Amino acid sequence: MIKKNAEQSNQKKKQQDAYQNEDLNYVLALDNGTQSVRALLFDLKGQLVAKSKVDIEPYFSKQPGWAEQEPNYYWQMLVKACNELWPELESLKIKKSQIKAVSLTCQRATMVNLDNQGHPLRPAFVWLDQREQNKLDKMSWYWRALFTLVGEKQTIDYFRSQAESNWIKHQQPDIWENTHKFMLLSGFHSFKLTGKYVDSVSSQVGYLPFDFKNHTWSKPLDWRWQALPIKKEMLPQLIPCGDELGKISEKASSDTGIPVGLPLISAGSDKACEVLGSGCLTPQTGSLSYGTTATYNTTNTKYVEAFKRLPAYPAAMPNTYNTEIIVQRGYWMVSWFKREFGLKEQQIADQQGIIAESLFDDLLKEVPAGSMGLVLQPYWNPGIRTPGPEAKGAMIGFGDVHTRAHIYRAIIEGIGYALREGKELSEKKSKVKITKLMVSGGGSQSDQAMQITADIFGMAVQRPHTYETSGLGAAINAAVGVGLFENYENAVAKMTHGGDIFTPIESNKKIYDELYHDVYKKMYSRLNPLYKAIRKITGYPN
Repeated sequence: MIKKNAEQSNQKKKQQDAYQNEDLNYVLALDNGTQSVRALLFDLKGQLVAKSKVDIEPYFSKQPGWAEQEPNYYWQMLVKACNELWPELESLKIKKSQIKAVSLTCQRATMVNLDNQGHPLRPAFVWLDQREQNKLDKMSWYWRALFTLVGEKQTIDYFRSQAESNWIKHQQPDIWENTHKFMLLSGFHSFKLTGKYVDSVSSQVGYLPFDFKNHTWSKPLDWRWQALPIKKEMLPQLIPCGDELGKISEKASSDTGIPVGLPLISAGSDKACEVLGSGCLTPQTGSLSYGTTATYNTTNTKYVEAFKRLPAYPAAMPNTYNTEIIVQRGYWMVSWFKREFGLKEQQIADQQGIIAESLFDDLLKEVPAGSMGLVLQPYWNPGIRTPGPEAKGAMIGFGDVHTRAHIYRAIIEGIGYALREGKELSEKKSKVKITKLMVSGGGSQSDQAMQITADIFGMAVQRPHTYETSGLGAAINAAVGVGLFENYENAVAKMTHGGDIFTPIESNKKIYDELYHDVYKKMYSRLNPLYKAIRKITGYPN
């Protein structure tokens, strides 16, 4: 059941005359996601005034499981996005001088090696990369004994095997020897924009010697310096959200068209900015993101780990944390379904000149809540805690009534079950019940997916007023950083607004409650022995 918000999609057109006022201030947000790069201009009411979007190739694979992309390709696409934005501003009679700051938000955990001239030495390790380095240098006897004693050896071994730096050091020693800086994609873009080796505190999500509790590089005697081959001098200077990373250099200005000297303000990672751009400032408000990785987040001034040894990440505000639950490749499964089974809808959409997503929503309408007993466990990627490293995806309950439409709805429902489980775990660990749930990301644009979410969670869910929540979060960082707002509370109050609200359908809620408690929550423990047998027999996953 849906309540329509008063703000309509033609608001930009209605406000065009207002944008011609030279006294209006704007902020520019650059958003390098997994599948596109966007340049976004926001006003101080949080309205998206102008936008350019450049689709990108997420990665290339030289071997199965590898995911890499050239760092300079990302930069070229960012440059292209900027240069395609300026004609939009001209048509709106907005001058570049009205842009008071720029900020940058990026996909997380994509790593770049730079030489002493700032040139990439190899393709970037994209966060989707699945390779491992299991042959490693021994840590000192002290740390090995301690981790064995406290039962954390498997966790540390997993951390080390997944670390890109360990793979490069052992498989490409010449490249590692010549690496001057090892940094995230956000740090690479910050370097290209300012000429300085800097990065945001709130972008540090990955296998790095980072102290998540204190938001700084780890202390000299921390175990991470032995677990990884990284040295302190190889890392960028960390800048808190809202502080200045540097100013746009002449070279960057020449490439991008961004005014030279404009301050580049530190912003959060894409997920952190989504949470901020959805207006989720407290642990009472949950933030769902239906993106390539599906996540559930809350913001807290306390450090709360949903799972032991899996950190709370830096939020897009200073001295705050996002307690996060991740469903790896969450809405990637939706893309997979559309690619493998959605050719019919794509062909119809192309013939009729309509958006294919509307036809996929029709597929969801064909199937009742619960998908006639078809239940999916969305563990397409294994983990170290839940699911364990042996986990695989599963779908149970097949019968002759089931069609591809049932499979599609079961995928959406399975992601919802997993995120509900994460929400309940987060509430238990933080001892705070959420009272409001905001939903962003590509999947939030589907009314049917939003209704399914409301029914599964058993509470009202709401879309933010804009689809570009990660860009809006970065814009809020920029606006606060240059003093356009006194603090984040004021900025969020002015720049974030609620969109459509979906309330649970009671009959659907009842079905989902029963399937969630009596089927979904029991699947992993019942199937786990079979997953282990599959892993032993086939060697997959490693």
